[in-house]
Amino acid sequence: MKIFLLAGFVCVGIYSLSGQVTMSNGEHVMEISGSISTYYNHRVLKPDSDNRNKDRFRLRDAQLQIEGRVRNDIEYELQVDMVDLASYASGLVDPENPGLMDAYVIYKGWRWMDIQLGYGKLYYGRSSMVPFQFSPYWQRAQIARGDFFSRRDVGLTLMKSMWRQRLHMYGGMYTGLGELSLRGDNDASGQPEYVGRIEIAYPSRYRYREIDDRISPTPMFQLGVNGRYVDKSLPVGRRFPTFSEGEFGLKVVDGQKTTMGLDASFQYLGWSAQFEIHQLIMRPQKENNALMQGYTFDETGGYVRAGGWVLQIHYFYKPMKLILSARYETLNISDLAAGVSHRMGMAAAYQIKSFDAMIKFQYFNILREESIDPIRWTEQFRLGLQYSFK
Repeated sequence: MKIFLLAGFVCVGIYSLSGQVTMSNGEHVMEISGSISTYYNHRVLKPDSDNRNKDRFRLRDAQLQIEGRVRNDIEYELQVDMVDLASYASGLVDPENPGLMDAYVIYKGWRWMDIQLGYGKLYYGRSSMVPFQFSPYWQRAQIARGDFFSRRDVGLTLMKSMWRQRLHMYGGMYTGLGELSLRGDNDASGQPEYVGRIEIAYPSRYRYREIDDRISPTPMFQLGVNGRYVDKSLPVGRRFPTFSEGEFGLKVVDGQKTTMGLDASFQYLGWSAQFEIHQLIMRPQKENNALMQGYTFDETGGYVRAGGWVLQIHYFYKPMKLILSARYETLNISDLAAGVSHRMGMAAAYQIKSFDAMIKFQYFNILREESIDPIRWTEQFRLGLQYSFK
């Protein structure tokens, strides 16, 4: 009984809080906000696995965000996660939730195009661009978490919005090292990565949200296509910075890498759905590259493929402030290795105060594994709270 009373007091207290700070001198407006999220994680381990990280509490986020606007010409954002800042000391960075989230400036003084300079999310893949707090899940699908391609980088982005914000176009050039670009140096190849995206919505503009919390009275659709290309062929005897190649060795490749993606979204009367697919084609410079799995260029044509897709379906029951969701995803780390991973997830979220304060539950099940990616556990449960002061 005491536990339920305590939970009730916490909910009432959170509902009454409002923490955003806004400052203005007429031309310059600055807002300070932030978020905190924490959860309990339980994993069902395989019989031959150890008990490392089986049951644990985790503070996922402790973020501070500063957003500003100078007249109508300049916008900027600085977002930092205190929890993950320490990871930079070791060089290992969580691509889904790095210590520095955003640090960029956007110039809007030209009517024909906006220019963004600095570090932030790349305009590639819709699910990667949806802010974490607007999802009922505790983590993104594996294909979009940042192990196959970087989610953030330093560089330049050109942006254009047309047709009353129904059509958006993005194109940019970046270091190609993703989150590790913050070290300040490019790799020995010195080559940048090029990223582009076009998205169109109908019958009106479409926000980067997974849930139809506005109970759209008219069916709404969005379609996006994107691509990225980089040639990181290294000089003889040189190597990439530690950790830059990612968990599967796909994030940065000694050779050419082309990534293509397509995503579609829908929402109507509280129902919403998203489908997203990505395919990678990598052409290693050397035949003995680990990506070739021991095959020769003659046997493979000199390239290897990877990729996957994810489908999510959600329903928002507004009278109870309840979100229910189901997710199915596949993952193919290499078409030269046997097997394709299949994973299923479900989530439920209760809104204490819209998306600013939610209790979130996630269930995750690995239905089938790839031969080159054995995992120590089969099921995962997460239950926690997210709170944003805005």
